[in-house]
Amino acid sequence: MAAAKGAAVLGPTIVFRCSTRNTVYEVLKARPGLVETQDDVDWDLCWADVGWVRDMYDQIQMDDDQRLNHFPNHYELTRKDLMVKNLKRMRKQLERNDCQAEAASYCFWTGTFVLPSEYGMFVEEFKRSPGAVWIMKPIGRAQGRGIFLFNKLSQISEWKKDHRWKADQPQAEAYIAQRYVENPYLIGGKKFDLRLYVLVTSFNPLTVWLYNGGFARFSGTRYCTDRAALANPYVHLTNVAIQKKAEDYDKEVGCKWDLQSLKMFLTLKHGARAVDELFYDMQCLITRSLLSVQKSIIHDKHCFELYGYDVLVDADLKPWLLEVNASPSLSAENAADKKLKTQLISDVLDVVDLEGRLEGDEQRVGSFRLIWANGPTDTRAAGGYSTFLGTEKPRAAVDATAALPPPKTTRLQATKTMTGSPAVAGGGAAMGKGGGADGRSVCDP
Repeated sequence: MAAAKGAAVLGPTIVFRCSTRNTVYEVLKARPGLVETQDDVDWDLCWADVGWVRDMYDQIQMDDDQRLNHFPNHYELTRKDLMVKNLKRMRKQLERNDCQAEAASYCFWTGTFVLPSEYGMFVEEFKRSPGAVWIMKPIGRAQGRGIFLFNKLSQISEWKKDHRWKADQPQAEAYIAQRYVENPYLIGGKKFDLRLYVLVTSFNPLTVWLYNGGFARFSGTRYCTDRAALANPYVHLTNVAIQKKAEDYDKEVGCKWDLQSLKMFLTLKHGARAVDELFYDMQCLITRSLLSVQKSIIHDKHCFELYGYDVLVDADLKPWLLEVNASPSLSAENAADKKLKTQLISDVLDVVDLEGRLEGDEQRVGSFRLIWANGPTDTRAAGGYSTFLGTEKPRAAVDATAALPPPKTTRLQATKTMTGSPAVAGGGAAMGKGGGADGRSVCDP
């Protein structure tokens, strides 16, 4: 391929392939210097759905300067059963290595069992806490599909009879049974969870960027755990795909609150120190979960991943990891949603840096903050907690983006002469700070 006409003035032409038609596609189409292709292999950037990656990854041989938006086995973190398996394994490994304090920090998910394989163990645990509420989730579905709550074994008897549940059937669909957090933090009497965005540009060395924005997703109905309410998804499930089916759902208002507004509200209620600790704990939760899969993920220097983390906050201001999404919704529900996701994708592209503008030692790019580069880049501040999460985008970051140096030559102008690992763009000079990648010093100096 050759450079487009005028590339000498505007910078290199970058060829992208996009299998979605949401905000991602709109940002790619509007970004200067990018042109679209439908070719399966001849591109600089491929933003694909996970199905395309599953079908095509082993069939393509990527050049050094090509980028793909998923790691091949991202599901080690994003499939509900594998996420818990990896977290449990990490905790046991730390205990065996006599890292008891760090092992004790792996306590940010509730009791979880994979069914049908762990049904016996689940029943034993269920009987230890009579009347406790549990939530059932199919391991491979999203947007709240197939989820239900129960507090009696008899309530799942009909579900058990379904042939799709039986392990000896080819149609068997595994579920996880998870202890329900019954004391969620409520605002206006309603439950909410948080959607946070995390960009991983490398698993070897582990390089993690945390987006300072995000949002809280609220249920549309006041919280209650009596038996009748257990069957009401508008009480317990905050997924937009569920809530927008309610009769009184207002698309323009939605059931969301931006992360900065939530942090300000909580600070007024509980004070800055308590809320800073909460947000710092969420940052540590993210890092620890990624460390738990670091050795399982197939590292490919061509790949990056934008994860959507779902986190619940309880009444004691403790964060709980609900799940991690490899394909967080990037479709806009309203104007505020569009603004957030447009800036998010633009900042992802700035970090991935196909144009070659970054120097390699950046700690901030747009609204992303480098939080782990083969070790923590931020440590606990004296007398407080240090985190970028939930803060307003600093003006300096905006100005720095506007003042980026001219783009470097890409393969379209120099027949693939770029060198170096693309997966650690923006983080190379920070490698080795703060400790190793074994999870023993995730959040402490």
